[in-house]
Amino acid sequence: MSYEDRLWIPTPEGVELELVLAGLGSRLVAGVVDYLIRGAILLALVIIGFAAVGDDGAGGFLVAGLFVAGFLVYFGYDVAFETLASGRTPGKRAAGLRVVRLGGEPVGFLASAVRNLLRLVDGLPGIYAVGAASVLFSRRNQRLGDLAAGTLVVRERRAPPPLARPAAPDFAVADRYAAWDVSGVTSFELVTVRRFLERRWQLDPTARGRLGWELAERLRPKVAGAPPDLHPEQFLEALAEAKASRG
Repeated sequence: MSYEDRLWIPTPEGVELELVLAGLGSRLVAGVVDYLIRGAILLALVIIGFAAVGDDGAGGFLVAGLFVAGFLVYFGYDVAFETLASGRTPGKRAAGLRVVRLGGEPVGFLASAVRNLLRLVDGLPGIYAVGAASVLFSRRNQRLGDLAAGTLVVRERRAPPPLARPAAPDFAVADRYAAWDVSGVTSFELVTVRRFLERRWQLDPTARGRLGWELAERLRPKVAGAPPDLHPEQFLEALAEAKASRG
């Protein structure tokens, strides 16, 4: 692996996955957006709480409930979005960032919980100095929470070039790949394609798109007769089926 602003990770498919690491500036932008959203939610809870206390005077239980709700919002906001929205809080989405595991896989609940619990330490001494220093001086732009959880914050990458996916190849079912000459594709390359197709659902969408595009671009010159406008994954699926049908 090479660590600078970019990280190259060898994958089982034989393709190096390139991740562009997020810097301090873009992370700050994402953090400010999330801070404002989180703050607005907490403010709304406080207003609702004061209004309820004024109505029925049930202060003690309500204050305790507000503290619990505030804790859940403060810590659960990031964990919920990172786990359920493919590593992107609203702030990260606005800044074009995403949290992933070290191998490019989607972040899970446990990893997200660890990185966000340690936000308390990263936030010291109240101006996020510890977290900022860690991002600046770590090899992979990680704050302490990322180091503990084994996560990275990366920039979103689009799989170039953008290709429109047609509804389906225009072939008869019985001989839809009869015109394809796949003799130039080796058995090793076929194994690589099948391995990617099997594990693509476990990959981060950005990593999946880039890997699929790179594999398809590598193999297209070896397949005569394939329509040039097939989406990369559709091409790889068809290639694997064509090879299988010919033994």
